[in-house]
Amino acid sequence: MTSLLHAKTALLTFSSQTIKKHPKRIIAVITALLLGGGGGAFAVASFAPDAADLPVRQIMESVQALPLNAASDLNTAAFTLFRSEVTRSSDTADTLLKRLGVDDAAAAAFMRTDAAARLVLGRSGRNVTAETSEHNTLLKLSARWSPEGDGSFKRLVVEKTPKGFQSRTESDALTATTRLASGTIESSLFAATDEARIPDAVATQIAEIFAGDIDFHRSLRKGDRFSIVYETLEGDGEPLRTGRVLSAEFVNNGKTFQAMWFQDPVAAGKGGYYSLDGQSLRRAFLASPVAFSRITSGFKMRFHPLLHIWKAHEGVDYAAPTGTPVRSVGDGVVEFAGVQNGYGNVVMLKHRNNYTTVYAHLSRINVSKGTNVAQGDTIGAVGATGWATGPHLHFEYRINGVYRDPLTVARGNETVPVSPAAKPAFAKLASENRVALSAAASIQQTSAQ
Repeated sequence: MTSLLHAKTALLTFSSQTIKKHPKRIIAVITALLLGGGGGAFAVASFAPDAADLPVRQIMESVQALPLNAASDLNTAAFTLFRSEVTRSSDTADTLLKRLGVDDAAAAAFMRTDAAARLVLGRSGRNVTAETSEHNTLLKLSARWSPEGDGSFKRLVVEKTPKGFQSRTESDALTATTRLASGTIESSLFAATDEARIPDAVATQIAEIFAGDIDFHRSLRKGDRFSIVYETLEGDGEPLRTGRVLSAEFVNNGKTFQAMWFQDPVAAGKGGYYSLDGQSLRRAFLASPVAFSRITSGFKMRFHPLLHIWKAHEGVDYAAPTGTPVRSVGDGVVEFAGVQNGYGNVVMLKHRNNYTTVYAHLSRINVSKGTNVAQGDTIGAVGATGWATGPHLHFEYRINGVYRDPLTVARGNETVPVSPAAKPAFAKLASENRVALSAAASIQQTSAQ
């Protein structure tokens, strides 16, 4: 009742001019207020007393102060800072610590003299993390690297103790994680993988996996695309090495090629790459005697750079720095290893079916006549001996003594299928890889959108 009386009183104070101007609306409002309790409640809230007219009371209570030691702890609470860097070949103790934000002469002096601590100086690519006080003095430094491909990594720890700085070196197992990636060819394979932030080691694997089907030097087209699933090997959660490509798909000139790694539990020996329908991609001969490299001269007529005459170039030249490992493209026996005229240091391998391969201008030779070599074995290193204008590998194929184009021989070899007993395991893994490759391809599609 009180609410309604207040509402009525408020309405009676409306000016006559307002009523005359909006007679129908005013009547509707009056009716609602008189009949509806909800509207009355809203009216009371709208006509509440001004806050300035309300009485004010002051309440005082005593507060007990914190103990002096507690207040002191709040003011002097210590905190630590963490920073990470990657070492450079030019690093000294002072330059490395400076990049890590460390201002600690004692720590720098220790790292200059400690044998274990010097393992991170003057070497590039090692992950380093520093833990410092709020005053930027070093509390702990950790460095991780993987020197060998044995599935482990090294961890160097430099730590401040009550007795001064101390160091220790530990070994631990790498952890494999799986990554998905994809890319599109605009100019070259390496340009595309760089754009997709894919390691060069993975790009090299892609080229070698599909080398029997795709000529990466001459057959790539703008718009070709690839999707890959590969391993990254981590130590303490940080990537330290690139692992194996687990599966890959490459679309070249509209034709799709797929591959996956499979360890046949039945067949003896190590695993290999297979097409997803079960055909091995391993052929009798590798596509190249060096890891994917730039071809500077193909199998054709050319103007000889030293003889200054037009002459048939009966092999392929691969540009590579001096010392780059040279590998046997197939199983065979060393027929000749030594110096021979314009070839300089040369190795000649005899393979089955009267195939011979020649590796010339080597800076060093790792084998001797009569040695049995397996596909992929290192037989020497790239150099510039003999008639060479710069470091490169001259490579030849001879079949029954006749020179053949090395870029076409490797792709003419037959492949071997998965053994019948391993087909169920292979089919299951192939199905999983199809899903993974589809997910990898969607990464590029999403980013493009």
